[in-house]
Amino acid sequence: MKITFLGATKTVTGSNILIETKDKKFLLDCGLYQGQQKEILLNTEEFMFDPTEIDFMLLSHAHIDHSGRIPKLYVDGFRGPVYATKATCDLCEIMLPDSGYIQESEVEWLNRKRMREGKHPVPALYTYQDAVDSLALFERVNYNEIIPITRDIKVRYRDAGHMLGSAIIELWITEDGKEQKLVFTGDLGNNDIPLLKEPTMIDDTDILIMESTYGNRLHQKQENKAEEFLRIVSETLERGGNVVIPSFAVGRTQEILYEIQKSKESSDPEFRREFDEVMSAPVFVDSPLAISATEVFLKNLDVLDEEVQKDIREGKRPLEFPGLKFTPTVEESRALNENANQSIIISASGMCEVGRIKHHLKHNLWRADSTILFVGYQAIGTLGRKIVDGAKTVKIFGEEIGVNAQIKYIESFSGHADQEGLLHFVDSFKEKPKQIYLVHGDEEAQLELSDKIISEFQIPVEIPSHGDVYETEEMRYGRKVGELVSPNANKYARLELLERLETLNEELEEMTEMIKEDMKRENSDKRIAELTASVQELEKKIVDLVKSSS
Repeated sequence: MKITFLGATKTVTGSNILIETKDKKFLLDCGLYQGQQKEILLNTEEFMFDPTEIDFMLLSHAHIDHSGRIPKLYVDGFRGPVYATKATCDLCEIMLPDSGYIQESEVEWLNRKRMREGKHPVPALYTYQDAVDSLALFERVNYNEIIPITRDIKVRYRDAGHMLGSAIIELWITEDGKEQKLVFTGDLGNNDIPLLKEPTMIDDTDILIMESTYGNRLHQKQENKAEEFLRIVSETLERGGNVVIPSFAVGRTQEILYEIQKSKESSDPEFRREFDEVMSAPVFVDSPLAISATEVFLKNLDVLDEEVQKDIREGKRPLEFPGLKFTPTVEESRALNENANQSIIISASGMCEVGRIKHHLKHNLWRADSTILFVGYQAIGTLGRKIVDGAKTVKIFGEEIGVNAQIKYIESFSGHADQEGLLHFVDSFKEKPKQIYLVHGDEEAQLELSDKIISEFQIPVEIPSHGDVYETEEMRYGRKVGELVSPNANKYARLELLERLETLNEELEEMTEMIKEDMKRENSDKRIAELTASVQELEKKIVDLVKSSS
């Protein structure tokens, strides 16, 4: 069996793994890249396999960084089944067409710019209709049932507790009469996510492919989360500002609504005062996708937490409360930026890359009385990450916007297990994995988690690079379970080149600003000579780079 890592390698997006047995080829996830430009370009690269030769796909959950390239896979000729839980299938029915619409909108804007520059237009990665057509491939599976995909491949989906319908995938693969077991965590949930059940612990495996998003971080405890949320919102409303919450439309938005609703049960007087203040303010869910996803939640009650099911059976409406307003139309969304004050605005996307959230940031980032409250992971290179990291200004729709608003981050709302949760998952195996591969994490987080796993459990850990191929064999043949047979080498030299260009561009922008400042005052001949030498050095770098790329 060969495992090729084609996404979410030393980064948190683009989940995609190719498994090859003697008879079959199949995929674990096929997600979009988001964040840094060098990674986004991977979306348009040809797949490193022939999609027509892929027999089937196993999808861990509906988030776009795990499912978002399925329509492209379809366009390129894949026609095998995509196995996923019922809730994941229901969510993909709204999320993939929405992604197709975004792809079309973005390429339309890009092509207008290209045509002004005299360049040929480029096609969309896929269209709305492509996404709709790809949905015919989906096949629903139930949690906890062992399903024979072929005579030699069996699969079982277990609840990952990350989002509605998310799954840990257990695989049993038989070759030459010998069976190996592989477990893929997908995204592993935080143990105290409202609405959802806790992640299922697995008894045994030979190979574990595990996410590592928060491999070097610990979350704030659950009991403090609601208090901090209400305090931040209450203080902002008292200042007369808005609270803008960039939120993933599916999962995080519904969890925040539930958290607000459950807060009323506290008996603490100050907590109650803050809750009443929050309840007196309008709460806007400004995302058509979030509205549709909330309806999907209510159609999949069987996979929700037992307490939530009990509330609903008793006639309670855990995702609704007075003051909650949905804004499905563009006109209603625009009106928020014209009229909303002392309001809570929950809007997608969670990393601030696309969607209506960018308009709300444009109208609120410069306001010292407003707060931008982050409740989910911000990938490197995204607008959200730049704001969280302390940028003084950011560019939105081509305009420089000053960051004067309060920037807050409640990490415990994250849908991902923290370092403690990930280590607990490894520890819970009754028979420990023989080999662990870490994916879906920035390299810094992966290195720290790897050291912890090796130290605590003495299990070998690999951190694959993009395109790395590992071959697995039974331990009794004297080989390591996972052996690197085809390293990444120079397959992605173009991406490294792009990274160097981005660095040069940043240097150029810094130098331009420096020279502009210097022009405002008298300079000595020596200073002018120093600046000229710096510019000449930068020119040489650019010339050398152009020569090396030709």
